[in-house]
Amino acid sequence: MSGFSVSWLELREPADRAARDMALVGRLAAHLETRPGDIKLLDIGCGSGSTWRSLRSHLPARVHWTLLDHDAHLLAEAARRIGPKAVFRQQDLGDLDALPLDGADVVTASALFDLCSLPFCEHLLRRLATQRCALYAALTYDGRIDWTLPHPLDAQAVNDFNRHQTGDKGFGPALGPKAAAKLAQLAQDKGFDVQVAASPWRMGPDEAHLQAAFLDGFRQPLFEIGSLSADEIEDWINFRKAQIALPGSLCVVGHTDLLALPV
Repeated sequence: MSGFSVSWLELREPADRAARDMALVGRLAAHLETRPGDIKLLDIGCGSGSTWRSLRSHLPARVHWTLLDHDAHLLAEAARRIGPKAVFRQQDLGDLDALPLDGADVVTASALFDLCSLPFCEHLLRRLATQRCALYAALTYDGRIDWTLPHPLDAQAVNDFNRHQTGDKGFGPALGPKAAAKLAQLAQDKGFDVQVAASPWRMGPDEAHLQAAFLDGFRQPLFEIGSLSADEIEDWINFRKAQIALPGSLCVVGHTDLLALPV
């Protein structure tokens, strides 16, 4: 799976927290309250622990967290920030059969499934259905990016970026912007009660550093797709960066939250 830096995850965490649909979090909490005894939660692709920081105060106190990631550096950072309040486990997420799902009440993940392939999602949903384990999948990128102030190359740049998102990120050809809809369909097919909600980033001048880093993240994908020249790419990125500080300027990046409950 493609790696992410601690600095990028830290930069995006406030935007992620603001974007989460709290009604779905409330429904997850209500579901977990019905579970007897201790509640087992497995957070996959945990990064530096942002899902724990976002959800812990909203879920029942008897939830026991296990945070899992393949990246030892990110896992160590999560352990440093969270301490003994959770269990940390390093594991290749590609080995779904090895996921410790026995007795799990819910699997959570944030900003993960747009990086995953269809076979990965199908395999995971089969395991969750067998275990009657819920899934809370937040902040799945859905391909929509809009700016207040338009540029003639916006549509092409976003289209090329979205094409690049369907490359192999470590789990086979990624679903990219189609991931949220496909995940919802798979969960419904497995008999889950599925609820989805929009969770867009809304980035204004106060999120200038995040916007700049987000735009820098376009450069390599656009170069690799190759439908725009190097000069066009740099001109577009420079234009977009110049708009960040303007009053009323806004960038909206579409994400989707999903909650799938066993019935």
